[in-house]
Amino acid sequence: MQPTKEQIEKWHNDPKNWKWGSIYYNPEDPRAWVDKRIKWMGWTVNFANKKGQLIFILMTLAIIIMMLFLPNSAQKI
Repeated sequence: MQPTKEQIEKWHNDPKNWKWGSIYYNPEDPRAWVDKRIKWMGWTVNFANKKGQLIFILMTLAIIIMMLFLPNSAQKI
């Protein structure tokens, strides 16, 4: 069931759903991607959501793999 716009705003504005002020953790929220606390700054992951955790792990692994295996352009200078 999709949450209503009012419910999303209530969750977003509740400081209990933000760990250390910037990590969104709300097990009630079924969305994997949510607006950041300062909405114009983009999106973040709902770390209480299994899909959100998987997205975070895959993005982190992709960055690590790129850092390890792509040629380092700074060495060519």
